[in-house]
Amino acid sequence: MSIEKLNFYEQSGVAMTCRTFEEYVSMFALKPHLYQGERVLDVAGGASSFTAEACSRGILAEAVDPMYIKSVEQIQEHGVQEIKVSTAKLRDLQHLYNWEYYGDIAQHQAGREKSLKLFLDDYAREDAALRYHRGRLPELPFEEGMFALVLCSHFLFLYEEQFDFAFHLEAVGELLRICKSGGEVLIYPLLNFRTEQYSRLDELLETLQQDGNLVELVTTELPFLPNSKYFMKIRKPE
Repeated sequence: MSIEKLNFYEQSGVAMTCRTFEEYVSMFALKPHLYQGERVLDVAGGASSFTAEACSRGILAEAVDPMYIKSVEQIQEHGVQEIKVSTAKLRDLQHLYNWEYYGDIAQHQAGREKSLKLFLDDYAREDAALRYHRGRLPELPFEEGMFALVLCSHFLFLYEEQFDFAFHLEAVGELLRICKSGGEVLIYPLLNFRTEQYSRLDELLETLQQDGNLVELVTTELPFLPNSKYFMKIRKPE
């Protein structure tokens, strides 16, 4: 009896992300020079090197993730295994993805390994606790209005089967709470793991707009995932 192959990326539990500064810039169509001297937060940042690389460019970047309770060695071990497993999954499904940005699966893997190394180097520094905070949505350990820009990559919406609509409403509300007036919250992708649009996206957008937020779906410059044309930009009212 033949076994039908999956036509989507199968994920059990929440993966640890390892993405570079350049990927964030493309995902969210960022203009980094606009945030020099500004506080920027990467939510569910995992082992992404965005924070380390952004800080080297004069951005006051920080990250929050529950995994920051772990040691450098523990995160390194987890990250190496995560990259190995995710690369194997992608190899079986590579015909589904847009490789224009990465080139091929080997370069994709190399980017993950680069991100992990840069993250670990920064996480091992004595002052790392100033940038890497333990916390998880929907309750983050920050005061209201602290950040000019709040980013959330590859967490919200993607895990639709694990987190219900109430969680998503509360989580997005929390991102807005810690964002300063006139600041922005950016979320990507707007899909679940089946690469289908989040089923209650329209309802969420309507709720956000009713609360006075300016919400846009903006074209991403990194449409790697099938159907991943847009990211969400929410501007908090002044």
